[in-house]
Amino acid sequence: MKYFEVEFTVKPTTQDACDLLAAMAGDAGFETFEETETGMKGYVQQALFDQVLLDETLSDFPMQDVSISYDVQEADDQDWNAEWEAEGFEPIVVGDNDIVVHDGRHLPPTTQPPAVTIEIDAKLAFGTGNHETTRLMLTALLDLKTPQSVLDCGTGTGILAIAALKLGAQRAVGYDIDEWSADNARHNAVINQVDDRFTSLLGDATVLDTLDETFDLVMANINRNILLDDLPRFAEKMHKGSTLLLSGFYEADAALLMEKANELGLSLEKKRTDNEWTCLRFTL
Repeated sequence: MKYFEVEFTVKPTTQDACDLLAAMAGDAGFETFEETETGMKGYVQQALFDQVLLDETLSDFPMQDVSISYDVQEADDQDWNAEWEAEGFEPIVVGDNDIVVHDGRHLPPTTQPPAVTIEIDAKLAFGTGNHETTRLMLTALLDLKTPQSVLDCGTGTGILAIAALKLGAQRAVGYDIDEWSADNARHNAVINQVDDRFTSLLGDATVLDTLDETFDLVMANINRNILLDDLPRFAEKMHKGSTLLLSGFYEADAALLMEKANELGLSLEKKRTDNEWTCLRFTL
């Protein structure tokens, strides 16, 4: 998975300015950030980086006394992966011990066995359950009546499709624009012994045009702009009574997505927020 590392210099360097920048940069495809002495670093998949939108966002930055500049360079995949593979991540608990996500080095506690365990190879941070949006989506899954068929858009590590299958779904299809992610999702499905019910496809939302079926549950944890573009295709893969779960965006962007979903005949059922990140549940 190829990423850009973008170093933002924020003057003056205040927490409010950095928080607002992170929220706005998310629209340009950024997935995660880390603080620096002069601002912050942001990480974005090269295929999803919208530099034109980023420049427009910075030119309209609402804090008049703040100046922001940035430098783009290619992130070193090998070093990033090596660090995560070496360190892994501590088990992540979702719900009341309903789901525990872990890697091969940090097993879930045996004193109170979770209802569902999901093992994910610790390649990259995003998609292990550490991010708020992944946890929001997993929590939303726990609220649902078990779907029979699942579509996971932008599957990443496959964590959401795998969770749905382990919660009782009969089959799942996932797709991702990144070849590494599509392969890693297949790998994680094998680890979790659900590979016989999971299909991982390589491509963007146009790959849905090759599928003749509809799904009980459609999930997408992607940035706002891609969601807005792809929502019509998601709706085409739903039938009456299907559920749509969306995350990957800030609460400030929820109104845009709700308006678009309403135009497509989708009804909002629930909204959940965690640290300004938001998850929406719709039905058709």
